[in-house]
Amino acid sequence: MKNKVFNVLFLCTGNSARSIIAESVLNHYGEGRFRAFSAGSFPTGTVNPLVLEFLEQQRISTEGARSKSWDEFAAPDRAELDFVITVCDDAAGEVCPVWPGQPITAHWGVEDPARFMDDPDKARKVIRDVFHVLKGRIQLFTGLPASSLDRLALTAAVRDIGNRDLKEKQ
Repeated sequence: MKNKVFNVLFLCTGNSARSIIAESVLNHYGEGRFRAFSAGSFPTGTVNPLVLEFLEQQRISTEGARSKSWDEFAAPDRAELDFVITVCDDAAGEVCPVWPGQPITAHWGVEDPARFMDDPDKARKVIRDVFHVLKGRIQLFTGLPASSLDRLALTAAVRDIGNRDLKEKQ
């Protein structure tokens, strides 16, 4: 398990902002130990341009980022997922597909920047706040000693991360 790369899927409804941020941040800070993906239950088909702008300013790659359905990851021939993490309340309450390999699931709900697209300044603030919360949670997540924890303890630890308020001060 020492050299295992953990596959993590971040889910949201539209897969245009929060899940894209989480995917990009984990791929950036995962140090080769994690491979992140994102998807949505009802994907918008486009990534929020303000999210792409913000992540670019943070020097975090969004190469390959696209809004897509979670159906792509539920197929039996897909890479086995180790973790499935919802980042919005809508996706957390939906009936999710049965994921091959029975990954550990958790909910790390954060505010939706898409609700503020009629006010770009507010949307940018929400994107920044979401980024800092998810970055903090991802740093805790990547610090978990996965190789030394049993599945039950690891499940509890990953879920607990979503219950912490980690908003960094600007």
